[in-house]
Amino acid sequence: MIQDTSAQDVIKQQSKASKIKRPLMFGLAALLVSGLVWSSMDRDSIATSIKRSELRFATLERGTLIRDIPTTGKIVAANAPVLYSPEQGSVTLIAKPGDKVELGEVVATIESHKLTNSLKQQQAVLEGMKSSLERARLDARRQQLKAQQTLDMAKVDLEAADRESRRGDQLIESKLISKIDFEKSKDDLHKAKLLFAHAGQEALLMKDTLTFELKNTSLEVDRQALVVKELERQVAALNIIAPVAGIIGNWLTEQKARIGQSQPILTVVDLSAFEAELAVPESYADELGIGMVVELSFGSEKVMGELSSISPEVRNREVSARVRFEQNDRLQLRQNQRLAARVLLEHRPDVLMVKRGSFVNSGGGQEVYVMHGDIAEQTPIQLGARSMSHIEVILGGQEGDIWVTSSIEPFNKAAQVIVR
Repeated sequence: MIQDTSAQDVIKQQSKASKIKRPLMFGLAALLVSGLVWSSMDRDSIATSIKRSELRFATLERGTLIRDIPTTGKIVAANAPVLYSPEQGSVTLIAKPGDKVELGEVVATIESHKLTNSLKQQQAVLEGMKSSLERARLDARRQQLKAQQTLDMAKVDLEAADRESRRGDQLIESKLISKIDFEKSKDDLHKAKLLFAHAGQEALLMKDTLTFELKNTSLEVDRQALVVKELERQVAALNIIAPVAGIIGNWLTEQKARIGQSQPILTVVDLSAFEAELAVPESYADELGIGMVVELSFGSEKVMGELSSISPEVRNREVSARVRFEQNDRLQLRQNQRLAARVLLEHRPDVLMVKRGSFVNSGGGQEVYVMHGDIAEQTPIQLGARSMSHIEVILGGQEGDIWVTSSIEPFNKAAQVIVR
């Protein structure tokens, strides 16, 4: 009986050729598998490659995101009043554009013959009224003197009648005069008393009347004096003076031109106070507020200021805003000098962010290419707040990731691209 086939087995030694052949087969199998994997990927992803020098990269990091509005503007004088003609006439411009002027210095004059003649006529009327007032005062004194004279004469007659009455009392007792003469002396005394009382009342009434008339005349003189004073003010205003110390800006009319009332003549620029006038895109208008901090850049110099006013209207899709800031001699400011500015809206601490780049516009802010070694992989993203230099990353990235921040158009929507 046969137990097994072990007696039929023959042990063979492995040849050197078979030892070399087996690793080669494994290598070929690995290459075949790799080829199958690469072939299973998107054909464009494998075939597309971009030079590294043509791209820009940025690393995602955490920090404080300062949301701001980048804009430009210019330096304007905070106080640059325009001087207007107070009357119609011929203008003589004394100060030239660029000339320095002091506060109260005459910079132009207006020649108005009509106003000057009117002033002279009213001055003559005033002098005539003053003379009439003095004449009225003299007449009042004369009439008061006459009234006083009448009163004094009535007093003398009263004293004489009283004396006659007393003499009649003595004579009637001695029966030296008749009763008729006695009664007549009493009537004369009574009459003298009435005349004296009436003379006194007449004197008082005359005094009140003259005082009233003089007061009316004096008021007319005062009223005419106000007319003259106003005309003198208007004539004095024909000398146009600088309301501030600074320089002459521009002539707004020609030399010796005939101008009308309220027509602009020239501007005076106050060099002691400047402000920045910014042109902010209207899309940010609702986010602006008085008192917001603004960073102004004058070349290498940076100055902090705050919004002092915001225009209520939109012009050329922009909103005008004024910024007040501290000035110093190092800035060397000039009228209409250009500058760059940032309106600082808010500070966001501990934010995952990346530097700004063209990928935001070219990808609509919804996709980006993330580097994995030498492979750039298309990745959907969600962005948040934006500043002048950085953008908040909400979804699609982690701290330390490297993003392609240049335009994604060269990638042609490929899922993966080799960066060589």
